[in-house]
Amino acid sequence: MLKTIIPEDERSNEPLDTERLIYHPDMIRANEWVLSEYKPPTRDFCIFVPCAMRKPYHTSPSHKMYDRIIFGILEQEDAHVVVFGTCGITPREIDTEYPFTDYKFMMGKCNVAKIKRDFIKMESERLARYLEKTRDNYKHRVAYCIGDFRTAMEKAVEMTNIEVSIIPKKETMEELANPDKRFVYGSLSQQQYLQDFSDSITEKMNIDARTVGVHEDLSTNDMDWYLL
Repeated sequence: MLKTIIPEDERSNEPLDTERLIYHPDMIRANEWVLSEYKPPTRDFCIFVPCAMRKPYHTSPSHKMYDRIIFGILEQEDAHVVVFGTCGITPREIDTEYPFTDYKFMMGKCNVAKIKRDFIKMESERLARYLEKTRDNYKHRVAYCIGDFRTAMEKAVEMTNIEVSIIPKKETMEELANPDKRFVYGSLSQQQYLQDFSDSITEKMNIDARTVGVHEDLSTNDMDWYLL
């Protein structure tokens, strides 16, 4: 049974719903626990996906959508899902733990340049530490992300020289780009992006590609970064 990361009597009184969330002592402590004490499994795949508005993440529409892709191809024992973004780094099997279930702030709504810069620096360093920590745990790594989450992952890959397939493909993003929208590259629930996601897994397995369909009732978009 998982030991509580931060016991109730040790939790900060600072709010978890402001733009200063990334500096919150409990978020910092929980992430340090993941990077220092957490024991990751050994799997064929590590799949990095963004955090979601609905908590715990595994119950969110976006994560159910990711799971239909991932586990439509892989067996449960073949893939380890790791959530990243505003939350820092959260192996999804601990997504019911405080403070990962309790914060309300969404980085996608932050327009403070310093906080965005600090987020990218902090998150890229955390991702780099996680990649190093798990260098021998996974055969393949896939990260499904756009926006600042993608920037942080790209920097982490540069820092560690550990291969991560960062999806969607840049050419797909450019095809779908709409400069007139607030989020130029749109949502990760778009069929073309999901197809890239599926293809990244099937290619690594050396099996035939699967055609991804998007059912309107099953594709509610609640991604943290791209809440539309």
